[in-house]
Parts: sequence; C-alpha cells; structure tokens
Amino acid sequence: MNPVVIFCTVPNKNDAKKISEALVQEGLAACVSTIDKVNSIFSWDNELCNENELLLIIKTRQEVFDKIEAVIKALHPYNVPEIIALPVIAGSKDYLAWVEHETEQ
Repeated sequence: MNPVVIFCTVPNKNDAKKISEALVQEGLAACVSTIDKVNSIFSWDNELCNENELLLIIKTRQEVFDKIEAVIKALHPYNVPEIIALPVIAGSKDYLAWVEHETEQ
C-alpha cells in the first residue's frame, strides 16, 4: 500500500460534505477531514484573487488517486479544482492498516 493525503479546497460546507461523503461511501477514502476558514490568495485569469475556502484532507491510497480525482471533478464547482496528493512517509501502523482496509475495493 502507498498511503497518501490529498488536499482539495472547496468554496463552501455543502460542497465539502457532498465530496467527502461520496469518497467515503464509495470506499475511495478512509476519512476526509474538513478545515474551515482557509484563506487562499491565487492568480486566476491574470487577476489576483483572495477567497475564503474550506480544505479537505483526504486519507487514502495512491492506487485509487485517479478514481478520487474523477469523483472530485464530477462534483466540484470549480473549473480547475485543487487536487494534490502528498506521500505519507510514516504513520501509525494501526492507522495505516485501517486506511488500507477501508479503501480496499
């Protein structure tokens, strides 16, 4: 298993709930944590943007990244949503075993 954490920002709680529930119900993520009140400053269409967002932290396996990306793109209101995966280089063996069990398909 190759555990990863995926970051995805969303504009509101409704989108956070919709995406989080879909990923867990489909067995693609063991857990999705939501951090409220994230401020993002970025450039879009040559314009400086300053937006309040929520951050999803998705605990999963690299092997299902493509499926997670497809679900997020299908449900996300942004044209280009943030979907970035970071490797987990160490973690509790029990927790990582749980992540693997919950995301086996």
